[in-house]
Amino acid sequence: MAEASAPAPYTLTSRLLAEVFGTFMLVFGVIGAALFISDKTGPLGVALAVGLAVLTAAYAVGHISGGHFNPAVSLGAAAAGRMPWRDVLPYMAAQVVGGILATLALGLFVVASGKTANFAAVSNGYGSASPSGFSLVAVLIAEVVATGLFLYIILGVTAPGEGRHVTAGFAPLAIGLALTLFHLVMIPVSNASLNPARSIATAILGGPTPLVQLWVFIVAPLLGALIAGFTWRFLFAGKQK
Repeated sequence: MAEASAPAPYTLTSRLLAEVFGTFMLVFGVIGAALFISDKTGPLGVALAVGLAVLTAAYAVGHISGGHFNPAVSLGAAAAGRMPWRDVLPYMAAQVVGGILATLALGLFVVASGKTANFAAVSNGYGSASPSGFSLVAVLIAEVVATGLFLYIILGVTAPGEGRHVTAGFAPLAIGLALTLFHLVMIPVSNASLNPARSIATAILGGPTPLVQLWVFIVAPLLGALIAGFTWRFLFAGKQK
């Protein structure tokens, strides 16, 4: 994530394509694992898959776009002054496209194999659609908190300035591990969104309930990201004089 005042070394088109690729990787990893191996591994396999997807994609194209792969991350980065506000909507659009393409690719796998896949079961949800029956209020709170914490980690390990050289090369590793951690906590609660692009991608094939409940998994992660973005400097960026 570059500072808002720094010139972008890559064109907007290149950055958006990198975001499409990275979000495709994220959704392909998390939903593919949820559909095809979670019955054998449980939540651990899904959490590792999404963490590895983000880690590898961030190393591959993070230097081009900042490696957001998530509308909440882009919004939080802008709120923290790490990217221009004018780039937020294009980034979000690219991320949603990448997520939808990944889900459609997985759907094609299923159709070509002659098998069936329950996209509703891997979509995000609350109440009866929550894996453990968490209520709407509980899911809202959990998604806001988890996404906010995730943004604090991202903003911390990508912070510019003195001392950055210590952690900059390891930022994708920290971010991937953090996402694994939050998925281990959040999968039983809501199937772990923290990412509106991921939620939109599965809801379009999940049927009426995921579509009706989708607003929660757009609003809550974006709210958590905004809180983290606007409070990051106040909480963590102060230096002793």
